[in-house]
Amino acid sequence: MTRQFNFTVNNKPVSVTLDNEATPLLNVLRNELGLMGTRFGCGLEQCGCCMVLIDGRAGEILQPRHLDAFRKNVTTVEGLGCARAPHPLQQAFLDEQAGQCGYCLAGILISAKALLEAKIRSPTRKEIAAGARGNICRCGFA
Repeated sequence: MTRQFNFTVNNKPVSVTLDNEATPLLNVLRNELGLMGTRFGCGLEQCGCCMVLIDGRAGEILQPRHLDAFRKNVTTVEGLGCARAPHPLQQAFLDEQAGQCGYCLAGILISAKALLEAKIRSPTRKEIAAGARGNICRCGFA
């Protein structure tokens, strides 16, 4: 059954028509909206590659149960900043050469943004580790 979904992605209203209501939000972002920063990783929502902000909270979006996100404000890594005007988090990662292959970086940036949006202005090392626990980097660190 074809169904139309209207929601907000990166502060812009979008409308998508889906033939299958079980289509994961990840597929909608990548295939329907062309937002390629959010990635498929482990396939089990355990590595953080498919992480976005949903109403300001970090969450993985691979499973079909995320249809409720179609009624909310979704922010992908593209919504943080761009090459000409990177978000301060993106700039900090660039300045510190924090990425290797970059595959996991979008999810890590989303986790960091969620941590800061939780009103933790100067998080401790322990709070940062807790905020990043859903991200796995296979290149160099966890």
